[in-house]
Amino acid sequence: MQRETVIVMDFGGQYNQLIARRVRECNVYCEIVSYRTSLEDLKKKNPKGIILTGGPNSAYLPDAPTYSKELFELGVPVLGICYGSQLMMHLLGGHVCPAPEREYGKTLVHVDTSSKLFEGVSPDTICWMSHNDYIEKAAPGFEIIAHTDNCPVAAVQAPERGLYAVQFHPEVLHTAEGKKMLANFVFNVCGCAGDWKMDSFVEHSIEAIRKEVGDGKVLCALSGGVDSSVAAVMLSKAVGKQLTCVFVDHGLLRKNEAEEVCSVFGPDGPYDLNFICVDARKRFYDKLDGVSEPERKRKIIGEEFIRVFEEEAKKIGQVDYLVQGTIYPDVVESGLGGESTVIKSHHNVGGLPEHVDFKELIEPLRDLFKDEVRAAGRELGIPEYLVSRQPFPGPGLAIRIIGAVTPEKIHMVQEADAIWREEVAKAGLQGSIGQYFAALTNMHSVGVMGDDRTYDYAIALRAVDTTDFMTATAARIPWEVLDVVTSRIVNEVPHVNRVLYDCTGKPPATIEFE
Repeated sequence: MQRETVIVMDFGGQYNQLIARRVRECNVYCEIVSYRTSLEDLKKKNPKGIILTGGPNSAYLPDAPTYSKELFELGVPVLGICYGSQLMMHLLGGHVCPAPEREYGKTLVHVDTSSKLFEGVSPDTICWMSHNDYIEKAAPGFEIIAHTDNCPVAAVQAPERGLYAVQFHPEVLHTAEGKKMLANFVFNVCGCAGDWKMDSFVEHSIEAIRKEVGDGKVLCALSGGVDSSVAAVMLSKAVGKQLTCVFVDHGLLRKNEAEEVCSVFGPDGPYDLNFICVDARKRFYDKLDGVSEPERKRKIIGEEFIRVFEEEAKKIGQVDYLVQGTIYPDVVESGLGGESTVIKSHHNVGGLPEHVDFKELIEPLRDLFKDEVRAAGRELGIPEYLVSRQPFPGPGLAIRIIGAVTPEKIHMVQEADAIWREEVAKAGLQGSIGQYFAALTNMHSVGVMGDDRTYDYAIALRAVDTTDFMTATAARIPWEVLDVVTSRIVNEVPHVNRVLYDCTGKPPATIEFE
């Protein structure tokens, strides 16, 4: 599928995914590549524009990540961000050195609004700075188009060459008009039309899958989450009964979640596929019995999932294709898309099954971010309650139960979570909160219920505001809502006598508990 493309060249910046997302939000396809990508390979991608990311290094040091000066002679617009701006200036004859005063955080930047990059931007705008080095002198042929009180060269341009550079980070939300700046680069400078649309993506993907699979057999591990559900429906639209979906109910899902998945994908649902539901709850509970260490819980669940999946696959026999709901952040976090540290190795079912006989792997969502996956799901007609389902960890409720997992504890956290979600929905807050759930602590405390002393568990409620899940702040839930939720949980959930609200942001905490 031919599409206009903007390339994000990664120099080890922590915000590379955010840059790509912001470009995608302009309906322009964007791909992250390492700075080690050759010029020839870069040319083959036929980019409409190139964005150089930030990074932790100093551009003037001999061992710093760098690139050929030919990059700036391709006739393709280039935008350097932070380290990317310093590298551009360093390579083209400017001077970069340690800044007399470092800049961190929100900073007032004075911009030249006559520049294509700053069209429609306020002359004085708040931007996010994060740098030890600075551009002391711009490269020959560049004009300064932004400055701060401490940074004389906050942005430069050579418009006739399509070269732009900014010291700040337009991709983060702390930069008040950063989205507008990136959109200006994409449309005003690169001349993109914005042809990256989910309707055409879905249509082309279905056609491509149908052509690739032919009359082959396809197997999909269906978790019930957004990614695997969208992948399964896309394959169903493409090959119908040639697809078999295996859903493993490990008993660690949210309340009624297994039933919802079965109602959508089972024989009474709207999709023409072979659906197998495996009730493996006891099997997982037995494996988790007495295990409290978080990483061990994760490993047990991942390995057991694979074993169950393999057993079911053997019953099916020869399979030509295995489907996974891998999405673009998975690729990047696995260290395959740029220079970022390997955060975790991803495969939707915890790793490729060793004993499943298949020819090829199909990952139809590999190019998409999570919000794009949801958009694709809507195009495919998947029910909104599945499409808009919040992120849910692979190990399920096992990592929302601190300590050992038991069926009784699972029931407690399922019920508390359902109450929390119900009351958030009643208050009309579900669309404004990034993620929210209930967790079961391993804390026991004294309480009084019905004039009797109790010594029971505490439920922790979690709700965060976030757009990218890389950082988050605790959501400010109205007290009236928390009051109702607390009352319902202690009255309706057995062995709970206390409800806590987690006010910690990310960082220093994570969004999940384990």
